[in-house]
Amino acid sequence: MIEKTTIEVKKDSEFVEKIVAINRCAKVVKGGRRFSFSALVVLGDKRGNVGVGLGKDEEVPDAIKKAQEQAKKSLKLFPIENTTIPQEVLGTFGSAKVLLKPASLGTGLIAGSAVRAVLECMGVQDILTKSLGTNNPHNVLHATLDALSKLKSRESYAKLLGKQTYER
Repeated sequence: MIEKTTIEVKKDSEFVEKIVAINRCAKVVKGGRRFSFSALVVLGDKRGNVGVGLGKDEEVPDAIKKAQEQAKKSLKLFPIENTTIPQEVLGTFGSAKVLLKPASLGTGLIAGSAVRAVLECMGVQDILTKSLGTNNPHNVLHATLDALSKLKSRESYAKLLGKQTYER
């Protein structure tokens, strides 16, 4: 059973975390069932840094703590332009596909649960998204990170073309 709610937790640190899914797993042994939990957590600083972690333990709080540590280790910086992304991208992972489109100021964050968690932690406020294929939160999260890794800033495109950028 996968919970599809996202819970925002803001601690004393500069990071914002969202719990995307908590899954209970049962192992059948001689004396009965042994339950364990896995937690999928997204961590970000709302300035372009975002990381995803998966933690497993016999108790939910311990699984969340392990996921937070893994998410801190996997933090990556992605380009943000004002309140949106620089260009349209498509990311894939397994059978999940995620389409991210930049939107004008005031549009808002239009996204599903797993994609929304990543973009909110990243600090994006205006974007249009579409999740295609599977709705498995693990694959959707990784497809979103794949799409974000394909983003290039305006300066890197200008450098590639040998041109100069101007502020708008």
